[in-house]
Amino acid sequence: MRLDRLLFHLRFARSRTLAQRWIAEGHIRRNGARVLHQDQSVAPGDVLTLPLSARVLVIELLALPPRRGPPGEARMHYRPLDAGGANALAGREAGDAGGRGGEQRKA
Repeated sequence: MRLDRLLFHLRFARSRTLAQRWIAEGHIRRNGARVLHQDQSVAPGDVLTLPLSARVLVIELLALPPRRGPPGEARMHYRPLDAGGANALAGREAGDAGGRGGEQRKA
């Protein structure tokens, strides 16, 4: 399956045209390598890095979706690798000081 079609079917892009633009601008990574061709094929087991509006999402493809279905059906075809935001690359709160919260506590 083509990467642009996959992004559309998994509901990460509202249209294939938008998915094609993201790919052409070099925003998507497949197995750690930047993807610049929208017709690059993807397969189950591939790891995709997707820059969403508020964060970066890393997913592993479990299966290729046969169609663009409802969101619940789309989520069955991948699993997020940074679940819970523990490894989030973007979108941290401004007040987060790298996990050092001891300075604000009173004994």
